[in-house]
Amino acid sequence: MSSLEVGIVGLPNVGKSTLFNAITKAGAEAANYPFCTIEPNVGVVAVPDPRLEVLTKLYNSKKTTPASVRFVDIAGLVKGASKGEGLGNKFLEHIRQVDAIAHVVRCFEDENITHVADTIDPLRDIDTIQTELCLADLDIVEKRLAKVAKLLKSGSKEAKLENEILERVKNALDNAKPARSLNLSDDELFIIRDANLLTLKPTLYIANVAEDELTEENSHVQKVRKLAAQEGAQVVVICAKVESEIAELDADEAKEFLADLGLDSSGLDRLIHAAFDLLGLMTFLTAGPDECRAWTIKKGTAAVKAAGKIHSDIERGFIRAEIVNYDDLIKLGSINAARDKGLVRLEGKDYIMQDGDVTYFRFNV
Repeated sequence: MSSLEVGIVGLPNVGKSTLFNAITKAGAEAANYPFCTIEPNVGVVAVPDPRLEVLTKLYNSKKTTPASVRFVDIAGLVKGASKGEGLGNKFLEHIRQVDAIAHVVRCFEDENITHVADTIDPLRDIDTIQTELCLADLDIVEKRLAKVAKLLKSGSKEAKLENEILERVKNALDNAKPARSLNLSDDELFIIRDANLLTLKPTLYIANVAEDELTEENSHVQKVRKLAAQEGAQVVVICAKVESEIAELDADEAKEFLADLGLDSSGLDRLIHAAFDLLGLMTFLTAGPDECRAWTIKKGTAAVKAAGKIHSDIERGFIRAEIVNYDDLIKLGSINAARDKGLVRLEGKDYIMQDGDVTYFRFNV
């Protein structure tokens, strides 16, 4: 995973494009990460991590590189998208490429901004999008079942197992339930991995509210939270309009603006951290005079595989990892002081990396 990729979906006029525009501005102006637009609808922003700034000062590093998140603005999802309505086929295909889905739901009233269904009902809107994703997946599952049926005649055990899993998925989709609701095992997911089902994507909800409702949740948000709790999903409450304003400010101004609103962090920051949590991701750090950098890995990753994130040669020639806890390093003020205190550990290939490990990999070329 070079960088986390999150697809932003939602009905028209829910604030999705406003949020995406704020995200792209943040990537260009707020973070020390070279913003780029890979396509008109893709933006890259830095993962907020104050530890990097501290390490950069400690090592007097020439360069600082945070972990990054790619946001994909997936437009055109309307009722009938699974059948091609609103360029649905094209945009559904975009969703297949992302790691997670952020579903923007309108939770604010504004008579000046029309809703495609004329009224504000977040649960109805969620159901509309979910139904289209289920229908798109159902089409794929039915086609795969037809192929597997031919293999079943030969007595293939693998085909029998795949058929059983696909039938369970089909039953869920027929009842408008996403495939992820089945909580398939890793082995089962591996068997049907090529289907790349939309409704298997980890999903969180973004409740878009009015500015004066950021600190006190309205009834619409409460409904979304109740639904999310039933699904085991997260909800991030934001105001897309406020995010646009924050994106225009420098760091100090943004901090003051958020404080005036009674908030500790921006909606974008909370969204990024929620996405990391959703996918079970974390970061380890490397630091030196040339560069301080954050690297994204899955929780539970062994040291040798983490080394491969930096370069495949380091993974192949891995000898050991020299690791110091970030807090210990900052408290003592230098890697040498940490080493003198016996706080720099030598870890082998099987060591499980921890979030914030400041790491130096030794390897044979």
